[in-house]
Amino acid sequence: MPGLPLIRTAQPLPTPLVVQPPPSRARRPRLYALDGIRLLAALMVAVHHYAGTRRVNQPGNLIWDRPTSDIMPTVFRFAAYGWIGVEIFFVISGFVICMSCWGRTPRQFFVSRVIRLYPAYWFAALFTTGVLVALPGVWERLRLRDVLLNLTMLQSGSGVQNVDGVYWTLWSELRFYLLFLVVVWMGLTYRRVVLFCCVWGAAAMLAPVAKLPLLELVADPEASWYFIAGLALYLMHRFGQDLLLWGILAMAWLMGQKELGQRIDEVEHVGSWRGAVVIFTVFLLVMVAVALGFTDRIRWRWLVTAGSLTYPLYLTHYAAGTAVINRLRDAMDPRLLVASVLAGFLLLSWLVHRLVERPVAGAVKRGLDAAFTRLRNAG
Repeated sequence: MPGLPLIRTAQPLPTPLVVQPPPSRARRPRLYALDGIRLLAALMVAVHHYAGTRRVNQPGNLIWDRPTSDIMPTVFRFAAYGWIGVEIFFVISGFVICMSCWGRTPRQFFVSRVIRLYPAYWFAALFTTGVLVALPGVWERLRLRDVLLNLTMLQSGSGVQNVDGVYWTLWSELRFYLLFLVVVWMGLTYRRVVLFCCVWGAAAMLAPVAKLPLLELVADPEASWYFIAGLALYLMHRFGQDLLLWGILAMAWLMGQKELGQRIDEVEHVGSWRGAVVIFTVFLLVMVAVALGFTDRIRWRWLVTAGSLTYPLYLTHYAAGTAVINRLRDAMDPRLLVASVLAGFLLLSWLVHRLVERPVAGAVKRGLDAAFTRLRNAG
């Protein structure tokens, strides 16, 4: 009205744009397919060690005395690529570790890793030492002080030889756990895991040219990209796919194919780069199918048992198995011998799981829980 002051109505402030993380999917059933893939990877590694390494293909080798490409050529051609099972283990480890510790505290993560890794490992180190004492001639037995240090699983960091050559992968696993523990301590979220993948990947790319021993030790450029692939696949599984996760997975594939070729040239000296890349690519595609839910209908209960055999089989098969082959190589057909030794170690793995892993893991868990409770309440 005329003469009255003009009163302006305050305009509402614009609503800020909040970028929400991808929604977490509902809890899915157990991924039985992963258990089957893990056992397949362990069998690949075992057959490779028995019939597909450069060592067993040399004339006069201590295991077979003749090249395996001469005594079982078809087996050798396939077994020559079995070492890729290790890279498969690393990818699955990244997936499973991220899945198993989501929502857990650092204490829970630490306890779960101790009870998962150590009981079977302690048995394997002592068992392998006993076999090498009973069946000498293939592998050099370590001094008692070195065997005892092996029980810590930290021998690689101390410059001490492994009781069994396959234990080298545990050093990479331990470094991954220590790095990922930082993310667990901060609290696992989609953003933090993606950031961890990017930072660790950048460190792995810089480490070889930086010539800094500490950076190379932490970055672990030979294995890091496989763990990163597993982490990206789990994020796909939990939150769904997006271009960023596909980009991380593609980068992991590109860096992985380089490492595969380098390993053939410098370590394995068997197989071809093309063959290794094809096998690794097929495996990653299978893992994508698992992550996106295409294998959820696979619910065969026996796969749970199969998965439980993987770790004990991997730890016990190599040095002890090749020592057994050395003694029995002239007693039966070589293909039958490889199959029999594998069957024997699968049985041993089942016994280790039932009689060692389960009871010892339970006792160690109770002891650690009590110790952490006391530590928390102290003072």
